[in-house]
This record gives sequence, structure tokens and C-alpha cells, in this order.
Amino acid sequence: MPGDSELAVQEPDRRSPGTMEDKRNIQIIEWEHLDKKKFYVFGVAMTMMIRVSVYPFTLIRTRLQVQKGKSLYHGTFDAFVKILRADGVAGLYRGFLVNTFTLISGQCYVTTYELTRKFVADYSQSNTVKSLVAGGSASLVAQSITVPIDVVSQHLMMQRKGEKMGRFQVHGNLEGQGVIAFGQTKDIIRQILRADGLRGFYRGYVASLLTYIPNSAVWWPFYHFYAEQLSRLCPQECPHIVFQAISGPLAAATASILTNPMDVIRTRVQVEGKSSIVLTFRQLMAEEGPWGLMKGLSARIISATPSTIVIVVGYESLKKLSLRPELVDSRHW
Repeated sequence: MPGDSELAVQEPDRRSPGTMEDKRNIQIIEWEHLDKKKFYVFGVAMTMMIRVSVYPFTLIRTRLQVQKGKSLYHGTFDAFVKILRADGVAGLYRGFLVNTFTLISGQCYVTTYELTRKFVADYSQSNTVKSLVAGGSASLVAQSITVPIDVVSQHLMMQRKGEKMGRFQVHGNLEGQGVIAFGQTKDIIRQILRADGLRGFYRGYVASLLTYIPNSAVWWPFYHFYAEQLSRLCPQECPHIVFQAISGPLAAATASILTNPMDVIRTRVQVEGKSSIVLTFRQLMAEEGPWGLMKGLSARIISATPSTIVIVVGYESLKKLSLRPELVDSRHW
């Protein structure tokens, strides 16, 4: 990507920020340019806001991927309406409190991503190479922390009045305070331990790696690629954040299409207690054909579009806010 090799700390650029060269060059803020304290404080707050906004669609996607055919829901909107009618707004946030523990993995993700970019820069100045390696490495670290949390939260997502969807059903009332209490969480944890032992919390770990490492590794290069192309097409007065905000969802849609088949298999392995990725794949193909591999894709893209816009704008703004004071005047946005 043009301009990457010029990101080292240098004398502030005194050229006019209105020149064509400045406007066309998207300057990437690297790890060494950040005030780390600001970066982590702002980062946790931003991540929490994003999770609150997109969690309902994560829940819907999970239910769509697990259901047999269209036995319960006929699509994303149908699922949204039925869950809202049956359980209210709280029903869209089942398992949310447990899922918030993934804030830890989120911070580990961005730290690993930025540090790996810095390490790879010693061997290659190609932004594609840096993004590919850093994205995959960050996902590997994050998934090692996230999978146990995902396993528990996904079983909580499956709790609904009426027909059982997952392997486990919590005891007691699913209404009212049961939705937000940790009693359901403890119940699910006990059932996982009884059924599978500690290994149960890492059920689907390999499937998760096969889903999220490629997804992360693909997303970052496509994000920078789309941003670079849009910077050439948009008027030079257009702020960088605008086409970065557009590039994020484009990259997310591309990555989602490429990795959705593995995401469906991962979800089924974790929720239904499957022990084999290959057997799960064969069963899915036998029951629903190739189209079954695309289940939940629309919910995934719908949730990814607004969330990715927020993530990209938030992350780029976060890095700008966290930029070391002596470097502020040397950057043009």
C-alpha cells in the first residue's frame, strides 16, 4: 500500500493538507505511534458499545444456523419478530452477560494484531502481507480465549420457550429475571461439565480456528484494498474516514461469504455436541444440500454491516485519539 514505508516517526510533514498527495495517501497509524493507556481505555468502552448494538443479530444468526431447515424461522427478519414476540427485548440478549467476557479476547486481538504488524514490518513493507499475517495471528490468540465463552453463550442463546434447540435446556423459568440472572449460566456450565468435562468448553475449537483465522486474515487485506481503491475514486476533499467506513462492510461481506460454510459447521459442532467436523459437514450436506452452508449468511452480513462501520470508524478514531501528542501535527486525515 502506498505510503506504508513512510509511517516511521519523522519530522512533521509541513505540506499543505489540501494537496492531492496528502489526500490520496491513507496514513496507517502503527503500534509505535500510540499512547497505549488511551488506546486500551477508549478501546474497551468502544468495544462494549459495539457488542450491545450487534448482539441480537449474533443470536439470530446462531439460531438460524442450528435449526433444521426452516423448522422455526424463515429468515433473519422472521426470527427477529418471533423472538421479540415470544421473549421481548430481553430474549434478544440471552447470554449477553457471559459474552461480555470476550472483551478480554478483543483487547488481546488488537494487541496481537498491532504487535504482529510491527514484527512483520522488519521483513516486509507490503501492507497486504502485514495485514494477512497479523490478522491470522490475532485471531489465533483471540479464539483460544473466546471459544469457552462462546460455547456457554451459544447454549444460552438457544434457550427459548417451547421447542428445545440445543443439547442443553436450563431448568426453571425462562421468563423475567431468569433471562438476566447468572443462574442459567451456572446451570449450562454444570451440564457441559457433566456431559463432556473440561474438553466440552473447547468443543469446536478447531472449527473456530478454521473459521475465524481465514476470516480475520482475509478481512484486513480486503479492508485496506477497498479503502485504497475508494481513495482513488472519491473526490480529493472526501475525508478518509468516509471511504474507510465503506470499506469495512465491503471487506466484511467478502470475508463472510468466503467463510460462512465453516461458520455454520462450527456453530453446529459447538451447540449440537458434534465431535467431527467432517461428519458434521456430511450430515449437513445430506440433510440440506450445499445451500445449508450459507445458512445465517444474511444475518451475518446484516449484523456485520452496521457493526463493521462502527468498528472501523471507532477503531480508526480510537487510534487517532490515542496518537502520541508529538505526532498529531504530522498526520492528515
